[in-house]
Amino acid sequence: MPITSQQEFFVQWHLTEKCNLRCSHCYQTGVASGELSRREIGEVLAEIVDMLKAWEKSSGLAFSSSINVTGGEPFLRPDLFEILAAIRDQGFAVSLLTNGTLVDSQKAAALACLGISGVQVSLEGPAEIHDAIRGPGSFAASCRGVSQLLDAGLQVTLNATLSKINGHRFAEIIDVAAAWGVQRLGFSRLVPSGRGLGLVDQMIPSHALKKMYEAIFAHPVAGLEIVTGDPLASQMRHPAGWSDCGMTAAGGCAAGVSGLTLLPDGTVTPCRRLAVALGNVRKDSLREIWAGSPVLEQLRNRQSYNKKCGSCPRWAVCRGCRAIAYAGSLIGGGEDFLAADPQCFLGEDGRDSMPG
Repeated sequence: MPITSQQEFFVQWHLTEKCNLRCSHCYQTGVASGELSRREIGEVLAEIVDMLKAWEKSSGLAFSSSINVTGGEPFLRPDLFEILAAIRDQGFAVSLLTNGTLVDSQKAAALACLGISGVQVSLEGPAEIHDAIRGPGSFAASCRGVSQLLDAGLQVTLNATLSKINGHRFAEIIDVAAAWGVQRLGFSRLVPSGRGLGLVDQMIPSHALKKMYEAIFAHPVAGLEIVTGDPLASQMRHPAGWSDCGMTAAGGCAAGVSGLTLLPDGTVTPCRRLAVALGNVRKDSLREIWAGSPVLEQLRNRQSYNKKCGSCPRWAVCRGCRAIAYAGSLIGGGEDFLAADPQCFLGEDGRDSMPG
């Protein structure tokens, strides 16, 4: 069958739970588990390649495939560069997500030699905000790391996790990004799980979130691209200077629709922030998980969704953040990854609360 169009498929691969920081908002617990060996990682890579080839043959679709490598802190994995090389050699576009504090000139140069497509570094605000969330001295250390990455010619994206702690200072985050000279600045929302559960009262109310997004998108900055994978943000108007980084072709939450997450011990989830296990690559086939998981089937079926998200006419291009919806349901005493996104600012008809 001739290939007629292209479809995105990505994997976010967490190589380790180890981290040199203990960020107050982190959705991970930091509890170490048996990490996949480099040999096991190679076997999973080969399976992904075979799976994509089979899909292309059967569907006539060409797959644009990428792997986002992270942790914990990925630089604490001793064989990180060998793993990155193996991913690259299999033909995947590969990017790295890090806190930036462990990057030096040698590491940055090695990443550049590997042809890494980009590096995302976490940034929570100006120095006092960033250090309050991520630990004393972390802002300066991240700044040094970003400088080394840029000097090596790499594309750098800074990414902020927005809450009441830092959301009102996003303009200052833009100033930092511009001063550091990075190419892109992204943002996501606080997920109240893991250590982040202690910050549930710092989640931004829906009306304030809407105003914040309006302000962010109303003032594009020359030379700085504002990007986001937030499905609610994707519903705002699209002024010049920002894009839906991480959105699927159809739009909206990508969990289980255009990619999967692999945890250090081989557990497969729809999204790292959505802690619902689908299986484990040490005993389960990724292809069978993708095709047969009841959880994934529900995530892809509008009729499965509950309350506002299930009835919203924007479901196909939004679906709300499944991780935040799930975390919110757990806080309320339930366990529902198909619940409504508690920070949604859309009206019941998908239009009422949108900016005019």
